[in-house]
Amino acid sequence: MTHGFLDIAVTPSVRAVQAAMGVDRIWEDFKGRRGFDRIGDNEAGFIAERNSFYMATVSETGWPYVQHRGGPRGFLKLLDDRTLAFADYRGNLQYISAGNLAASRRACLFLMDYPARTRLKIYTQVDILALDTEPALASLVAVPGYKARIERIFRLQVEAFDWNCPQHITPRYTEQEIDDAVRPLRERLARLEAENAELRARIAAEGNA
Repeated sequence: MTHGFLDIAVTPSVRAVQAAMGVDRIWEDFKGRRGFDRIGDNEAGFIAERNSFYMATVSETGWPYVQHRGGPRGFLKLLDDRTLAFADYRGNLQYISAGNLAASRRACLFLMDYPARTRLKIYTQVDILALDTEPALASLVAVPGYKARIERIFRLQVEAFDWNCPQHITPRYTEQEIDDAVRPLRERLARLEAENAELRARIAAEGNA
């Protein structure tokens, strides 16, 4: 059955806090209103532009763990409107996320666009796949030219997703984004400097005539 992000997120304890804060009526009829469980064109485009995301898992002892995942833009692949996948590259050799997912397949992803102050959150069920058992998928998630060792594949079944409001998101920019933004200014400055040099040379030539 299709369900929404809040169907998963809102538990009895969450409802109790909502009631204590006097906002429970806002969410009384939320069921079915936020039934986003299939990735559409808007989400697909957003995912394709990301070069990082945050992934939350929970251990057997109940402790949450949030890990930053990064790679070349588009390393999180959309397989179909209910399935994502990415290559798990070798990192610090702690394997906390992989261990947590071996105990519980549940995970939550936060995808951030800091310049646009936009975030997409996704509830997923994760399967950990060996490279040799899924060679076609391994080839798909590998990014040509990216020098990192792939150890396994994470395939994610989308359970529900939602977009967050932009409140309190501080815009941040990558080196490339800053370079792209100031390039027109640099090019204009270079043209002005060339014009000034030409004018100085012309004035000097006229003065020596």
